[in-house]
Amino acid sequence: MNERARAATTKLDSLWHVDDGQALFVGPLHRNALHRHCVPVYLAGLYGTFRLRIARDGWLSCRTAVIPARVPYEFDMGGEPLAVFYLEPNVASVDALTNLVRDTREINGALVGSHGEISLLRWIYEDRTRRRSIDLELKDLINFSSQKARILDPRVFRAVEYMQRSSGEPTSVPQVASFVGLSSSRFQHVFTREVGVPFRRYRSWHRLRTAVREIVSGKSFTSAAHAAGFADQAHFSREFRRTFGAPPSRSL
Repeated sequence: MNERARAATTKLDSLWHVDDGQALFVGPLHRNALHRHCVPVYLAGLYGTFRLRIARDGWLSCRTAVIPARVPYEFDMGGEPLAVFYLEPNVASVDALTNLVRDTREINGALVGSHGEISLLRWIYEDRTRRRSIDLELKDLINFSSQKARILDPRVFRAVEYMQRSSGEPTSVPQVASFVGLSSSRFQHVFTREVGVPFRRYRSWHRLRTAVREIVSGKSFTSAAHAAGFADQAHFSREFRRTFGAPPSRSL
């Protein structure tokens, strides 16, 4: 059975998986408007190519792509399934994703490929019995290349892990800076240099991940928003649309 035929017979809901070091979305999507992330992402069309636009360049067709933090992009899946793998800085840098892409070209800082690692992500989408082992499978996916990736400043590494342990609790700049032994101004400078985005922007991303995890576990949007530190559901929805280029109802 070829990929397109398999896609036609595989009618599955979207799946989100979020843990402390990484997050994965797999499922059918349409068009997500121009957006940018605080962490690098790996995109893979599960059954075929998809339309992608980096920054405000022209549209192109690809099968896989690696988008670094802060690089704006949009895509149009036309209802086909896409895998989006988000990698946290305390696991590895964007370098750990580049080996997943094949036959590449660089466009505005992004790496676009006509082939790449897709089979594992497709199996996760098709076989929901694998859900309990997703963490291990995703770690295996990047393990072979993560040792070649740039090593994160240990102070920033500790800051990210501190935020993960404080999920849903307030984490101010002075609080985290003090925890890692830096002044607030020096901490913000080092964090932006190492992660690629300012601390406050990354903190918003971390809250989004927390809210998504809560929703996937069965919480209401309102409860999840409050648990993650958002003022209300509307605040969460605005931040979600800004970060993903589409409202949460499209994927959650």
